[in-house]
Amino acid sequence: MKRIALFPGSFDPITIGHESIIRRALPLFDEIIIAIGINSTKNYYLSLEKRKSLIQQVFAKESHIKVLSYKGLTVDFCKKVKANYILRGLRTSADFEFERGIAQMNKAMVHDIETIFILSNPEHSAINSTIVRDILRNGGDVSAFIPKEIQLK
Repeated sequence: MKRIALFPGSFDPITIGHESIIRRALPLFDEIIIAIGINSTKNYYLSLEKRKSLIQQVFAKESHIKVLSYKGLTVDFCKKVKANYILRGLRTSADFEFERGIAQMNKAMVHDIETIFILSNPEHSAINSTIVRDILRNGGDVSAFIPKEIQLK
């Protein structure tokens, strides 16, 4: 059975923390699907098309990575794309508590999908998309927090 992992998120924008988790997970899976979740109640900074394009730029040389978008439950999308793992990054103990609850609910809904947690590198633990968006909105330089393949202003 092919080991397919789904890495869900809004990626608004993708950060070096996301990139690190994905690159470190590559040897563990046959394929990783970066799944951009669409939430109609959320007000995004970047369009879906822009987020998808940026992620594709970052992983252009990685043939085992796909970038897709989805609406609805993550476990339903996992079934649709035949992903048997959900990949999540953890920066803090608060992330763990939040993600554990989601993972347990996902497991209760679909028993054969496992959630795999990868700890962020210590130097990435303070980086998150919300802070990067705030820096962008206020005209700051985010180049230290986003993958080198992309530029945002």
